Amino acid sequence: MLQNKDSNIFKTFKLTNKTNLFIFLLALPLITIPLPPFYNSIATILFLLYAFSGFYKLKFKINKELLLPIILFGLMTLSLLWTSDVAFSLKGLQKNSPFLLIPLAFLFLPKFDKKTLYSAIRLFGFSMVLFAIYSFIRATIRYVENGDKSMFLYNELVSVELNAIYIATFTTLALFYFIVQKSKKTLDYIAIYILALFVALLYSKTVFLMVALLLVWHYIQFSKTQTSVKWVTIALGVTFLFLSAIFVPVVQERVSEEYETAFVDNTIYADYGNKDQNIYNISLKQAYTKKEFEPNSFFPGTAYRVFQARIFTELLQEKSILFTGLGINASDEAIQDKHKQYNLFKDYEYHNFHNQYIQFFAELGILGFVIFVLMVFINLKNAIKNKNFLHIVFAVSMIILFLTESLLCRQRGILFFITLYCIFNSIPNKTKEIKSK
Repeated sequence: MLQNKDSNIFKTFKLTNKTNLFIFLLALPLITIPLPPFYNSIATILFLLYAFSGFYKLKFKINKELLLPIILFGLMTLSLLWTSDVAFSLKGLQKNSPFLLIPLAFLFLPKFDKKTLYSAIRLFGFSMVLFAIYSFIRATIRYVENGDKSMFLYNELVSVELNAIYIATFTTLALFYFIVQKSKKTLDYIAIYILALFVALLYSKTVFLMVALLLVWHYIQFSKTQTSVKWVTIALGVTFLFLSAIFVPVVQERVSEEYETAFVDNTIYADYGNKDQNIYNISLKQAYTKKEFEPNSFFPGTAYRVFQARIFTELLQEKSILFTGLGINASDEAIQDKHKQYNLFKDYEYHNFHNQYIQFFAELGILGFVIFVLMVFINLKNAIKNKNFLHIVFAVSMIILFLTESLLCRQRGILFFITLYCIFNSIPNKTKEIKSK
């Protein structure tokens, strides 16, 4: 079992032995996620080279959790036989190769413990702190240049290509690493403040909900406070939020705006448009039932995802893709055709389904969907069973994010998910260890 015998030195990131080199290379694909894909690819190759360097000495071990992504990659490969676009599917297969290579590497690696995991996540956590500081400095420079406060918010803070929702989700794991530490140093508290501010400025409602849920979970299950005090605190918090929504003008206005946008047809989208033409928000009902849209139709986030789900149900009927799917990475053209059919504004033409469960169903059929859902929920089951809260943070955040984003359509999303999936599910179950002894 790999153990870090020199933890004090390691905390200053001085790699003095083979174990610390392993931890660094284990963390490297995660550390490089905010960087251009080239660096992320190099980091992954270095980890794989290390993992397979002693291939002839290592014993293959069976791990059903790690076999699932390999089976999923096998189905992706089989989809080349029926794909609607061979060229796109070949690119998709190359992009999804971590589903094969990273689990294989972990199947041949020696066992490592929770301490090793936390050392790797610590490196990732501080890398996200540095990225947050870089983003703040970049936003400040841009604000000085143009005086626009939006430089500190959402995609402007990190760039559209990186995607604020993705970065907020990645940062959430780093944030909770520092939160769950029992003995915090000054540096840990500084990291918490920086990462919490970063997540807040990235301004994702999905991530806010996710963080709130996880904080409550951690408080209920892991806090040493008396149970009665826990529930009173939570009840007071819920009451405060409810009363704020009713009586605080700013909160009330925001809640009212969200309700009207989602459930009232043809509200005006004030941020765009001009005196000659208004832009109208599409409600959830319109997104799922309207037969044709106009160039001045705007889809708020939830409505757009409802519309994409509508497209999927139509493709399911029209193209008979229940069992085979369209082929890995081959759904873009079908989505674009549907957008043209409904006369959507051209900026919407190149988006994916914005739902990873639907994405796999549309591209790999019901079998691909089932395998993926098994991965997601076995991951959550293991997290709860092992009482590893960082694993719970990862499992819950992925389940929620997959409902609103096709995270695994991007290289950094694939590497974040599959690397952490393999790391967390490679730690021996405590119950199994006791029984084996």
